[in-house]
Amino acid sequence: MLLVLCGSAMATGKLLNGAPGAAVALLLLFALLAAVTSPLLFPRSIGASEAQRRSAADGRPVVYWRPGCTYCLRLRLRLGRHARQLHWVNIWRDPAGAAAVRAANDGNETVPTVVVAGRPHTNPDPAWVREQLSRPA
Repeated sequence: MLLVLCGSAMATGKLLNGAPGAAVALLLLFALLAAVTSPLLFPRSIGASEAQRRSAADGRPVVYWRPGCTYCLRLRLRLGRHARQLHWVNIWRDPAGAAAVRAANDGNETVPTVVVAGRPHTNPDPAWVREQLSRPA
């Protein structure tokens, strides 16, 4: 929201200075930045304990992520519609999720961390994650 507001203010300034093309370009740039860094692009996050419970029941991987992470965004975009099949945990909203990531990564909050069958994988290839979805539970 802040990016859109800043972009709107800058675009208004350009528009008032007689540069409508620059105003439109700035507004589009800031809107794109807002969309790319938005947590709304990701499937709805759940808590770490709920994600682990669901994963144990259905065998689907758990993805620990945080807003603004370019590697998380890359994973999300490359998974496409398959991303909704995973259990997503936002580590900035869930302390248990952040603790699970630190435990898997020598104390670092390195994301995305994908847990498949109880084994953590840090920043895995999206194609590999997609393969895990097709495996039987």
